[in-house]
Amino acid sequence: MSSDSDETLCPGAEEEKTGKHGIGKVDLVGAGPGDLSLITVKALDCIQRADLVVYDHLVNPYLLRFLKPGAEEVYVGKVAGKHALPQDKINALLSKAAAEGKMVCRLKGGDPFIFGRGGEEAEYLVKKGIPFEVVPGVTSAIAAPAYAGIPLTHRKMASTVAFITGNEATDKPSSSIAWEKLSTGADTLVFLMGVANLPEIAARLVKEGRDPNTPAAVIEWGTMPWQRCVEGRLEEIAAVANREKVQSPAITIVGEVVTMRKHLAWYEKKPFFGKRIVVTRATTQASSTTEMIEKLGGDPIEFPTIRIEPLEDYKELDAAIESLSKYDWIVFTSVNGVEAVLDRAFELGKDVRCLGGVRICSIGPNTTEALRKRQLVPDLQPARFSSEGIIEACLRSADLRGKKVLLTRSMLADDMLPSTLAELGAEVTDVPCYRTIKAEPDRSVIEMLVDGDVDAVIFTSASTVRNFAEILGDDLQRIWPRTVFACIGPVTAAAARDVGLDVQVESVDYTIPALLVALIAHFHGKLPPAIYL
Repeated sequence: MSSDSDETLCPGAEEEKTGKHGIGKVDLVGAGPGDLSLITVKALDCIQRADLVVYDHLVNPYLLRFLKPGAEEVYVGKVAGKHALPQDKINALLSKAAAEGKMVCRLKGGDPFIFGRGGEEAEYLVKKGIPFEVVPGVTSAIAAPAYAGIPLTHRKMASTVAFITGNEATDKPSSSIAWEKLSTGADTLVFLMGVANLPEIAARLVKEGRDPNTPAAVIEWGTMPWQRCVEGRLEEIAAVANREKVQSPAITIVGEVVTMRKHLAWYEKKPFFGKRIVVTRATTQASSTTEMIEKLGGDPIEFPTIRIEPLEDYKELDAAIESLSKYDWIVFTSVNGVEAVLDRAFELGKDVRCLGGVRICSIGPNTTEALRKRQLVPDLQPARFSSEGIIEACLRSADLRGKKVLLTRSMLADDMLPSTLAELGAEVTDVPCYRTIKAEPDRSVIEMLVDGDVDAVIFTSASTVRNFAEILGDDLQRIWPRTVFACIGPVTAAAARDVGLDVQVESVDYTIPALLVALIAHFHGKLPPAIYL
């Protein structure tokens, strides 16, 4: 079939894919309740292919990391009494961008059609002739109670549930909420956005017949690591929320199902719940660490102190790759080294066969996993994941006298490993395969550290420590004294102490999971029964 026929079969396919020819499209996308992992697959796809993302106040800002290069982002969030952009101008922005041929992602907290004004935006797009799609999201109305351990329905106590706005539009001629029917018409009532109006809501429900002793709960920042839940009887819940200084965003649940929380609360029992942990690894490596912290209920803040950069001159590395067959051993000390060497070999027209006959030493499980992904199995992995561990393993398992060893490391790696291997009789070639440079400072994170908004900082190498100290400068001495500093292994811990940090946590095994387990033990005084990473 000819290419002309293909185009005939799919008219407008290219326009739909790129949004660059003719009119574009608007995706009204639900970003979920806050927990990044609750984003849907389709929503993430819309974010990744958008030319413009227009997002609200309650959208998790980490979602913006998935934007493609060159994509624009516009914040239009609304908080009490303050709108970044009025709704009519948001409507016009969406329409104008799509008319220019752009793929627009209108990213809204929760679900766009549950008190999200998505219906109004869709109406406007219809009037303007703009194509659109609606991508449902997980609404906080069901997610926040679930994370608080409150099932909205239960076979023995609740067969009906109602969702109600707690902040009805002020420009409506009259209320559309039939309080006299609603108060006793559903077993479970869920009010969204009603913290300021909670006294009036509770009083109206009681006036219209709801038992004042009905259990009630208010959940603040549901699904997030700083989630809070306060409970009380319906007639007192407003006073309880006021006393505990509960603020928006929050939802209120009224019904017998609230009593289930004392048995079913699970999220707040996660070992890192409520803990904000700064991750100092390079951005390319931090994501796996932040995912582990999130799974354990924590709030990870990425603060890369180093950047992994390509070499400026590949002459030395290229020469080593071209003559790999002359080496007896090649030593990989990091995932970065594996990727740098094998990617460069591929650029030189080679594949894993260039390592045929060369024995491979891997410093630890992450490096080994990176090798396995390239269909390579190391011959040696030390029990201790460090330079010292490599030396111990070589002493036990390999006679290096007269052997040619290729070390592939960062340009700034220390001399301990190559010099010790040379003392064991090896002929060592130490070749840099990537650069580590100091990252730019993020003042917002530095302010968190100084203001006491960070519970722990984790360091994975001596270079992350040194760069952290350089980035903070004089602010290093102003860090909140109760912040916990956690280090992988003695070398990293020694570097932290050298710059004046009090290291409270040091992992025995040189891995991120081991470090996180040690940090959990520090926070709780003991390890929880089970940890799932």
